[in-house]
Amino acid sequence: MGNTKKKRSIKVVLIAAVSMILLIALGITFFLKMTILNTFPKLEGEPEIGKWYDVPVKNAFSSDGSKWHGIFRKGTENKVVVYFFGGGVSITPETSEGGKEFYATTMLAQDFVAQGGIGSNDDHNPFKDWSFIVIPYATGDFHAGTGIYEGKKKVYHTGYNNYSAFIEKIKPYVGEPDTLLVTGFSAGGFATSLLADDVIDRFPSAGNVTVCVDSSLLLYDGWHDTAVDLWKSPSEISDRLTSNNIVLDSLTALYEKRGDSVKILFDCSYRDDTLMQYQSYIDTGKMDKTKELGDNFQQDLKEMVTALQENIPNVGIYIWSYREDTDTHNTQHTIISSNVFDKLGNERSVGEWMFDAVNGDVRTYGLELLEKEL
Repeated sequence: MGNTKKKRSIKVVLIAAVSMILLIALGITFFLKMTILNTFPKLEGEPEIGKWYDVPVKNAFSSDGSKWHGIFRKGTENKVVVYFFGGGVSITPETSEGGKEFYATTMLAQDFVAQGGIGSNDDHNPFKDWSFIVIPYATGDFHAGTGIYEGKKKVYHTGYNNYSAFIEKIKPYVGEPDTLLVTGFSAGGFATSLLADDVIDRFPSAGNVTVCVDSSLLLYDGWHDTAVDLWKSPSEISDRLTSNNIVLDSLTALYEKRGDSVKILFDCSYRDDTLMQYQSYIDTGKMDKTKELGDNFQQDLKEMVTALQENIPNVGIYIWSYREDTDTHNTQHTIISSNVFDKLGNERSVGEWMFDAVNGDVRTYGLELLEKEL
């Protein structure tokens, strides 16, 4: 009798344990589907206002050869954001073959990212009623390539092809906007500088144009060779690259061509802990983030901001600090895809600063951080 009760007790415990495991598994699955595994419906026919869609694009590939798609949301205002996503970079054959060690290789989680930060539908977001053309990133080429690298493995550095085909497919749903914001974070910020002129040409009706680069600074003497030989970028992009600063070269060229008809903005955290890791790799072949590397990045950023202000008289700058490490003082990488509406110690958030610029009020914040001694 005692053994029977014992067996029943063990059985009840086992059933309870299995049930709990199943509940946890279901919870995790639900969470993943709502976050990094979230996908939007495919656009078929006319888009519903305010609804996100995946937009299939013929012959568009992620770096690993899997299918690539664009992301779109139609707004109620005659204004459009062209929004480039980030996720690392390949600068040599070795980094191309390194794949996800250096850059995003697939479309995983990119639908989820689109709904945050500047793409959110929060009431306090001044861009919530704009149309959004989102360019996901999975090609390692700052969205600027047209080539296929073939070494130990085949890598599609075809970001420009993807972007170009998607833009042309989605333009009929946007019409002729009167206002255009070209922006992007991290690798997407680099893309913003490289492709802003190309984007502007595709929306000639937009008389009000703003370009905002978020968190994009890497110094590398080989940018021109990488763009030509590895990414096979269009010559109108690669020809501008004459120094070790790809963003400075590109934004300067944009200003020289278009003058004050385009409002140009640049923001960055003053000791960006991700950019310094890539800079460390460029300089030493090893990813690292230390206080000393933070010091170097802070100085590089100071020099870049000075050069931007010299080359582009009306440039808007926003330097910020967020989630600063207590030991190294290194800071969060990128802002517009997440906490873009936090004040960050200033009277205006980055999101508000961008919107002010769209409306003709271009300002600069946070330069005192570049002088901060630690």
